[in-house]
Amino acid sequence: MAKEIPVDELDFEEAFAELEAIVQQLEEGNTSLAEALALYERGMALAARCQSLLDEAEVRIKQLIPNGDGGFDEVEFTGSLESRE
Repeated sequence: MAKEIPVDELDFEEAFAELEAIVQQLEEGNTSLAEALALYERGMALAARCQSLLDEAEVRIKQLIPNGDGGFDEVEFTGSLESRE
């Protein structure tokens, strides 16, 4: 098994790809209980990392609002992170 990179050093794409691989391994059911628990714990950490990175990205999103000149002005996004469905 390759050396695991600490979860907090992964970017979104890396964390998500590893999470998908873990889910596939767990769904196959060919792991021991100890290995399945370790995979589950790593998967939960990866899911939390992905959510954190998505939350950070959402905060940085800019919102375009119409201005009186027929164009748009860029303002900070003020939507709530809790309003996601």
